[in-house]
Amino acid sequence: MSRHGLKREAGRFGLLCASLSGIIGSGWLLGPLYAAQIAGPYSILSWLLGAGAVLLLALVFAELATLVPRSGALVHISHLSHGDLVGRIWSWILFIAYVTVPPVEVTAVLTYANNYLPGLVSGAGHILTPEGYAAAIGLLAVIVWLNFLTIRWVLAINSTATWWKIAIALGTVVLLLHLSYHPANLHLALGKLNVERVLKAISLGGIIFSFLGFRQAIDLAGETRDPRRNIPFAAVGSILLAALIYAALQFAFLTALPPSSILRHGWHGLTFAGSAGPLAALAILGGAVWWAGVLYVNAIIAPLGTGFIYTTTTSRIIMAAGESGDAPAGMAAISRRGVPWTALILTFVVGAVFLVPFPSWQKLVSIISSATVLSYGIGPIVLLQLRLRIPDHVRPFRLRRAWIIAPAAFIVSNWIIYWTGLKTSNYVFGILLVTLAGYLVLRALRHRSGARAPLHARHAWWLVPYFGGLWVIQLLGPHSLRGDGTMSFLAGNVAIALLSLAVLGVALLCGRSPAAIEEMFSALQEIDRTAPLSSP
Repeated sequence: MSRHGLKREAGRFGLLCASLSGIIGSGWLLGPLYAAQIAGPYSILSWLLGAGAVLLLALVFAELATLVPRSGALVHISHLSHGDLVGRIWSWILFIAYVTVPPVEVTAVLTYANNYLPGLVSGAGHILTPEGYAAAIGLLAVIVWLNFLTIRWVLAINSTATWWKIAIALGTVVLLLHLSYHPANLHLALGKLNVERVLKAISLGGIIFSFLGFRQAIDLAGETRDPRRNIPFAAVGSILLAALIYAALQFAFLTALPPSSILRHGWHGLTFAGSAGPLAALAILGGAVWWAGVLYVNAIIAPLGTGFIYTTTTSRIIMAAGESGDAPAGMAAISRRGVPWTALILTFVVGAVFLVPFPSWQKLVSIISSATVLSYGIGPIVLLQLRLRIPDHVRPFRLRRAWIIAPAAFIVSNWIIYWTGLKTSNYVFGILLVTLAGYLVLRALRHRSGARAPLHARHAWWLVPYFGGLWVIQLLGPHSLRGDGTMSFLAGNVAIALLSLAVLGVALLCGRSPAAIEEMFSALQEIDRTAPLSSP
């Protein structure tokens, strides 16, 4: 058991499966269709570029997670470099990005299960019915209850589900290539390479959403005995394996399509019988009705497995927020089994609440993607800030060429936010603005009662041009991204890159002093030594 109560029972392959399970969820069942509709045969390139973009971020977080090998480490590292205000804002972003995933995956399970149990969802938007709400809350409760097991059992359950999902995905590739192989589809209605569509498919075709789960291993860094070796292996390895699986699935999907479905309306109007469940529909068209049944069963297991592991890591993020002061200290309570039990209860409660305003899979996916990618953005800044301020600090895993990779990762993360469009950013930035206003009001009231704590605002002012600049560029962007059309797609990307470099430079100037950072490291080590166990 680690000194702060969590058990270090997560091995290398357990962490690899945690990240793979987070990646291979509900996205792979629909992503090939949406990506093909946007980018046509070039959608294979979209998957590879998406994997490359996320790989840059994974390399950055591999160093940070081993530097602060604690579960929920992403909460702590934002406090390290820029103080409490930045740390709190990023805790809120992380909370939004994580706590919404289990309910959206549960909703996906029920949407697919409606084929066998009609009445769970209704309408073209697949909105949960009252019976669907009850079933969703019940499934969410089961997922949370299973997470009360020790981490060894949690990862064992997850590993089993992961290998099932990988086997079904690869089996689908082989079967589609065997039953219906039309390589000429790759040349039908092709036209010239459209870079804008290839890039838009990364964010709007479900590609980035499908890769977001790599960070599960990083969030469990405090529960493995050798984070220096295990965390980079799991984070990078999961992305590479998933990229191969997704590229193969996209190729099999493209070549298994009936040529007539492409010729009828082109790639952008692609449709065929049963396209609401595209892979199962193609299996039926190829004569493998039995495999379509397997895919429908997998469409229940795969999202449920992803919701399960996201519940695990969401509770660790909440636990870390309790340790850092971003949430009530009780959220850091650890049971005798080494489980953050109060954080798990909050995960269930908030997840159940989110089912009310967002009762369908489609309504939450784009918001989750944008919030999660925004949460990635702090990583490159923190890594370079720590390289500048404490260059001699021991780093178990040291990223080579960090001054090239980290800025590139920051630019790419902001590009992805830009590609999600203005409407999504309005939701995410709106939630952050309301939350920040509420926090400042509460802080002012505490000041009146005599309670004072440093705000560290001078380390956080760079967030104003960062968030404001992103929003303005999206507002001026092309109509296809819900902007007013002042900027072309290419001009917007150039503007985002320039803004990213400017913000990165300013953020590095605003960082905390080396002494303050070292003091924070000492405080984290003190928590490890003194935090008691507590039971529900």
